[in-house]
Amino acid sequence: MATAIPLDLAISNVTPCNPGFNNVNRIYPIGLLSPTFDLPLYSSSVPAGFPSPADEHVEQRLNPNDYLIDNETATFFVRVQGDSMIDAGIFHGDVLVIDRSRKPKVGDIVLAVLDGEFTVKTLGKSKTGPRLVPANKDYPVIEIGEGQSFEVWGVVSGSMRKFK
Repeated sequence: MATAIPLDLAISNVTPCNPGFNNVNRIYPIGLLSPTFDLPLYSSSVPAGFPSPADEHVEQRLNPNDYLIDNETATFFVRVQGDSMIDAGIFHGDVLVIDRSRKPKVGDIVLAVLDGEFTVKTLGKSKTGPRLVPANKDYPVIEIGEGQSFEVWGVVSGSMRKFK
């Protein structure tokens, strides 16, 4: 198992060596967040099909930090670069919430470091060991070979996206 790369070395932009492999553009420590705030969360769901009359009832207040972050001291954000995870709903420019306190399991989307390069992929397992599976048919599965430096840095626990 590889030694973790210090966070301060990982904060700057990362230049990909293999397209679709290194798909992490930037890492943001959780301490960069502004103070918490609550926003209204309406009790009725919003249909994505036909419009329905709006409910004027606010069920509760929702703090985005409380919703997205379970363990603040073990959580940070990364900005995605590339399209190797689009079939999992992860797109270029999205900000992923990474929780280092969660134990990675097969099937989890993880932030991994393979031979010194960051990547976001689904953690898989083969007969020979771990594998990193993209969510885009245009990219190959990455089999972790003997002698390669590999470490799961954390489990993706959420994502954020701006539309404008």
